[in-house]
Amino acid sequence: MNPGLDAVRLGLLAKLGEARAIYLRDYALTCSIGIHDFERAAPQRVLVNIELYLKPHSPQADEIDQVLDYDFLRRRIADFAMGKHFNLQETLLDGIMAICLEPPVVLGARVRTEKPDVYPDCDAVGLEVIRFKEPNS
Repeated sequence: MNPGLDAVRLGLLAKLGEARAIYLRDYALTCSIGIHDFERAAPQRVLVNIELYLKPHSPQADEIDQVLDYDFLRRRIADFAMGKHFNLQETLLDGIMAICLEPPVVLGARVRTEKPDVYPDCDAVGLEVIRFKEPNS
């Protein structure tokens, strides 16, 4: 477990009395990313992990319009990630983070991107950011 992330979760729980999160784990995309010639030669696999921290809310009915739809996230992220070339993971991650923070019900997000196939001597290279909206936004 990530002790820093646990502190974030506990802080939300202390402030709100309830903490909810939804996530996408190892969402695999194929996109054009990287600064090296070998990376620019062909699209590569990027794994995206997202955890969204939501305002406490219990659905009033067992209907998808009562909650944040995972399909919305997947579609928007895929359209963004596959729509152009990214030199940096930081640029890709910041764009994904902006998408994640759009819905009003989202208080904050944790986003991680990984390129698992870029180097043969490590499992992946990646980046992670945790960001919260400004209070009252």
